[in-house]
Amino acid sequence: MKIIHITDTHLSPNKPHFNGNWAPLVRWIEETGADLIVHTGDLSVDGADKDEDLTFSMDLMREVSIPMLIVPGNHDVGHLPGSAQPVNPERLARWRNLVGPDYWVKDIGGWRIIGLNSLLMGFEDAEEQAQFDWLQKTLAERGDRRVAIFAHKPLFVDDANEGDTGYWSVRPTQRRKLYDLIAAHDVALFGSGHLHWTWKGEFGQTSVVWAPPTAFILDTMEREMPGERLVGAAVHELGDDVNTELVAVPGMTAYFLDDVVEEVYPQAAPKKQRERAE
Repeated sequence: MKIIHITDTHLSPNKPHFNGNWAPLVRWIEETGADLIVHTGDLSVDGADKDEDLTFSMDLMREVSIPMLIVPGNHDVGHLPGSAQPVNPERLARWRNLVGPDYWVKDIGGWRIIGLNSLLMGFEDAEEQAQFDWLQKTLAERGDRRVAIFAHKPLFVDDANEGDTGYWSVRPTQRRKLYDLIAAHDVALFGSGHLHWTWKGEFGQTSVVWAPPTAFILDTMEREMPGERLVGAAVHELGDDVNTELVAVPGMTAYFLDDVVEEVYPQAAPKKQRERAE
């Protein structure tokens, strides 16, 4: 089975800064002969608060002839407690009504493909617990199938046993729960996005992949991360083993968010840039 893994498209009808990368990506995807596309979130620039960003993005997703499964990112449903846009019932309902389930399972051949809403992790509330209960049941009922899990946020950034990375990865308590479930089941792949860096490695027997973003990379506005700056997609070949290729897709532009952050995400602009914009 071949899965094209895309992430962080950041599409919008009102902030079209990265929309130009969609057409070349679609052309390339259609030529791959893939069985499935998985999108690991940040579908939109601001679907967390704007219906039109999600509907516009979904209209573009429907241009692709290959089946696609999507999990939300923080710009789609919100982020952690105390953030400017925390996940709440209204934001979850918007996603579920306009896009679909925020976590899901699909069986293809000898594989069980699972999508998680990593933005629920960190609230320690009923929504988070319901997803963990569902995940435990879904893994327990996999039979002989191998498992690939996809989520927006990565398990870790620099080290599997690191502390709380704040914005960047799953929080330690929830990460530990995921580690326990991964160890108890045949989870061969954990694919994510969010960091706008591209990397592949291993955690125990599990292949860990940060897919290339399709919208933009980061220059100096955030710290260096492991891996490389690359705009494109990941291709996962799932058979007896997991083989992943990280692809710089022809025709796509490696935009730097640093150049337009005051326009697209002013709240994320470094202090000096915000002062200059004001």
